[in-house]
Amino acid sequence: MRLLPLLLALILGSALAHTEVTSVTPKSGTAVPAPNAVTLTFSEPVDLRFSTLKVVPLPTGEDAAALAGAVLARRDDAPQRADTSPRLTGRAARVQLPLRPGLTPGSYLVVWRLLSEDGHPVRGHSVFRVR
Repeated sequence: MRLLPLLLALILGSALAHTEVTSVTPKSGTAVPAPNAVTLTFSEPVDLRFSTLKVVPLPTGEDAAALAGAVLARRDDAPQRADTSPRLTGRAARVQLPLRPGLTPGSYLVVWRLLSEDGHPVRGHSVFRVR
């Protein structure tokens, strides 16, 4: 009988876990030659129809965390984006966002908004620099 509460806690704890971005390539804080794509890996497959993933130039002196929300809210921003604005469909645990060729040196902000299996939105960001 003492195992039942522990078992319930484990089951409920895993059922309520939110999807996480487990890795971003290029890694946050790194300086790299201009990459061809940004890759995001998730802790579980996500429905890409309900996900927003973007890569944009990060202006010098801007706070990435403060800018992330505004970038996610923008619509019709394809010309300003560093990614090629791919239409995402299906389910995936890993996504590659192709980047425009010839990214200029500077910082780039990767932002995401995902819908967890439990229905909760998950947001985050990462920054890399092109040297």
